[in-house]
Amino acid sequence: MIRTVLAIDTATPAVTAAVVVRDGERLEVVGERITLDARAHAEMLTPNVVTALAEAGLTMADLDAVVVGCGPGPFTGLRVGMATAAAYGHALGVPVYGVCSLDAIGVLTVGEVLVVTDARRREVYWARYRDGVRIEGPEVASPADVPAGTATVVAGSPEHAALFGLPLVGPAYPNALGLVGAVAEWAAEPAALVPLYLRRPDAKTLAERGVLQ
Repeated sequence: MIRTVLAIDTATPAVTAAVVVRDGERLEVVGERITLDARAHAEMLTPNVVTALAEAGLTMADLDAVVVGCGPGPFTGLRVGMATAAAYGHALGVPVYGVCSLDAIGVLTVGEVLVVTDARRREVYWARYRDGVRIEGPEVASPADVPAGTATVVAGSPEHAALFGLPLVGPAYPNALGLVGAVAEWAAEPAALVPLYLRRPDAKTLAERGVLQ
């Protein structure tokens, strides 16, 4: 039975690491460290994991599973979190569950909610939720092209949520309860980790740039 879970997410400027204890449907955060730095995912993730474990009074050997946000998010940030999660799972011999990082926000909301995070290039990643269940998305678009639909509030990145003229609700970034709460089925074998990039990387191969024919 999975009881002690390490939850990590690097899909947003928040570098999240937390330890959550599951008791049936009850979740308790026993250690958590979140730092906001969009350029320090690689530098901060491992120290945040160590801090969260220390706060919980546990070690890596006490973990039963790992949950990781799979985006949507920037390429570099996602690679850091997902590669770290996969490495922990392999080293400890525990399952690794990937979840949509927008779900880690939306699952904690009530009613009709639009969730947005920064996609850079003047765009946002977005999805819509009804009572914590995703009903549309995830997608990437400019804020003007995001269909708010019947959403009455907006959650996620405060700077970008403010563009929609709707009341703001939390959380602003994926957190421990949202990440663990977004896992649909604990008893099932977890699917392979697949990053939600939603668009191609900026970097192109020589062939893609037409250098090689």
